[in-house]
This record gives sequence, C-alpha cells and structure tokens, in this order.
Amino acid sequence: MVDFAFELRKVQDTGRLVMGAKKSIHYAKVGEAKMIIVASNSRPDVKEDIRYYAKLSGIPVYEFEGTSVELGTLLGRPHTVSAIAILDPGESKILALGGKE
Repeated sequence: MVDFAFELRKVQDTGRLVMGAKKSIHYAKVGEAKMIIVASNSRPDVKEDIRYYAKLSGIPVYEFEGTSVELGTLLGRPHTVSAIAILDPGESKILALGGKE
C-alpha cells in the first residue's frame, strides 16, 4: 500500500510538481502532467474542469480525501492547496495510486 503523505513529500524532494487549480488545469490541457491530485473540498467547477481535461489527455486524477487546508499542510505551505499537478514523480511511487476517485 502506498502512503500518500510520504510519497507526496518524496515528489516534493526528488520530483517536480506545481500547486494550484489554474496551473493544474493548464498542465492537464497540454498533457504534461503525469497525475493530478485534487482536494475533496475543491470547488465543483474546478473538479469538473480538472477531470474533463485530464480525461482528454489520459491523465489519472486522484481525489485527496482531506481538505485543501490539509493538502497545503502536507506540502508544508501556510495556505490552502486545492490541486496539484505531478509533472515528474521523481523517486516516489505516487503514480501507483492511479485514478482512485
């Protein structure tokens, strides 16, 4: 079983990710994201856009069970993070989470 928090921190240390709904949607549109993680309390229109563009590009979407505050905290940020686009997983196994929604 993959420990989400551990793997997310490993992506931060060894890979490349971008935070925020607008950037995540952009990387979904251009097909450069390997996976998109969206917080469970993200706005419905944001979730819909992310799912739509990710589906067009064949990118898995993982819905984080916590809130955007908790997602921001996991990343060590003092603000909310509603979505994350994983551009390079680095040494993490976060892609093993697949498109669990």
